[in-house]
Order: sequence, then structure tokens, then C-alpha cells
Amino acid sequence: MKAMVLNGISSFAQNRTPLQKVNLPDPEPGKGEVLIRVSACGVCHTELDEIEGRTPPPRFPVVLGHEVVGRVAATGADVGRYRPGDRVGVGWIYSSCGECAFCLAGEENLCEVFRATGRDANGGYAEYMTVPEDSAFRIPEAFSDAEAAPFLCAGAIGYRSLRLTNIRNGQTLGLTGFGASAHLVLKMCRYQYPDSDVYVFARSEKEQAFARELGAVWAGDTEDECPVKLDAIIDTTPVWKPVVEALNYLKSGGRLVINAIRKEDLDRDYLLKVDYPRHLWMEKEIKSVANVARRDIREFLELASGMGIRPEVEEFALEDANRALRELKERKIRGAKVLRL
Repeated sequence: MKAMVLNGISSFAQNRTPLQKVNLPDPEPGKGEVLIRVSACGVCHTELDEIEGRTPPPRFPVVLGHEVVGRVAATGADVGRYRPGDRVGVGWIYSSCGECAFCLAGEENLCEVFRATGRDANGGYAEYMTVPEDSAFRIPEAFSDAEAAPFLCAGAIGYRSLRLTNIRNGQTLGLTGFGASAHLVLKMCRYQYPDSDVYVFARSEKEQAFARELGAVWAGDTEDECPVKLDAIIDTTPVWKPVVEALNYLKSGGRLVINAIRKEDLDRDYLLKVDYPRHLWMEKEIKSVANVARRDIREFLELASGMGIRPEVEEFALEDANRALRELKERKIRGAKVLRL
């Protein structure tokens, strides 16, 4: 099968083509696994974290990709949920222990032996992949393969982030950064909380215009003066400055939810600007988002189908994965980037 593989850690400043196109043997499904013929795979910022070593794969080479859509091509022993031909998707969660307190409570994203698709096991930057059947999800017929791909991570993690804000209808929400996940959060918020105004902080004027186009009542940079204090803010950026600046705009008792698996080091010193009375006092909260649980993917796919949500998608050939990742690194973003096979 054709695949784009990562052979080691590097920075995009040193290596603008970190993935290599190779031919690999077709994988075979083991007990409880399904073999998927991949048709689309979303490109996520987490892949940049893997390539640049912030969340490194445990071994190389590895096939990246964890927003996977395709058809079941074959099934291993003891698979009862799927048959060949079924259309399914795979997200960041590849497996967990299934026995710890977190797994039993449906919070397997916190399991100590959580394994990630495209990091701890080969993912969807290839023609085929295998996955435990419990981590494959039926894709609603309403969506094309390319539309469904960003739902498996950007959508599901955005759904979890929005849930963790604890906002109620009519309360205000802020979004820092406006890429694949944030633009889906804005659409979700307008559907679930129709009386809630959404304010977007983004560096790019194109991202600001896109946010207003999708219904944000205000969009500007974090250095601009947001006209109101906010009940909750979701940070979707890879850096620290937006986190510190967002705390300026939280109401007393407000919550900042950081939707990022890792943060880059380039502006870590900005954390020294945190001023306790201004940024953290008055019972402001900061909560991180760790991975996704299976329920996040199931519930978001159902929600997305019900509300008729459509992501903004830019498609690339599998062979152009390096270009898609470079554009993501350079913040050339409008919605989500998807590889088509």
C-alpha cells in the first residue's frame, strides 16, 4: 500500500518534507480489529507536535493521521459490529486498557495506557489501516468522506471543549485561534446556545473575516480591545500568549479551556506576564482538554448530523501531505485540511 511515513523527529525550519512516500505491506486485522481502506484523512496540528517532538511517537517509522474515514475491507476474529463495506471513522483514541476507573467511567481519554492513532499505532496517511472495532465509528450518511474527516478530532475535541466550559444559553463565549476545531465550535455554539454571543481572537485578518462570516459578533487580535468580558473562552492555539491575554477577558468565575495536546516553546516566557490579581483572582479557572473519549466522537457525530453542520474543507492528495502540514504550520488556514486517497 502507499503511505506517507515519519522516520524521525525534525523541525520544519530544518526539514520542510518530514514525511516520506513509501510502499508498505497491507496490514491484516487481528482479533477484534477491522481493516479499513482509507478514503480521507484530516490533517491536524497534533501531527506537527509529533513531527517536531512535542508528543513524539514511541517508535519509527510511523504512519501519522487520526481523522480517518474509509470502508471496512476485512474483519478479524470476534468482530461483531461491522461488516465489509461499512463506512467508518477513526479518531485520536486507538485503544485503552478498558479496566481502570477512568475507562469504566467512560473517560478512557485519561487512561494511563491510552494509545493514540497515528502516534502509538499506524494511522490514516495510508491506503489501509487497522483499528480495534470499539474505536471505529459509523459515519452518518449526510456527510461526504472529506467532510466527515475533521469531525473525528477537530469536531470531537471541540465538542468536548465546549462541554467543559459549562456555559449556559445566553452566556458569552470567546475563541482564541480560528482553525479546524474553532470554526466547528462556533457552529456548534450557535446551534446549541442560540442566545450566546461568540467573540473570536485571531491574528489573521482572513481568519477574523471568516469568523464574522460564520456568525461571530466580534473578531480581532488579542491585542485589540474586546468590548465585553466573557463567561468562558476556549483556546485552540499552539502558543502561550493567547492563553495569558485571554485571562484578561474572563469574567469573575469564568473558565478558560485549553484545547491543545501540547504548547510550543517559542513564547513560553510570555507566562512570566501572568499577574495574579488581574489574570487569576476572582475564582477564574483554567482547565485543559486531554485527548477525546469515545463518547465525544459518538455524540458529536450524532449532533453534527442533527444540526446539518458542514466543515470548511480544503483537499490535498496523499502525496501532498508535506505541503498541507507546512501550510498548517504557517497558519495558512481556512477551516480544515483533508488528504484524499
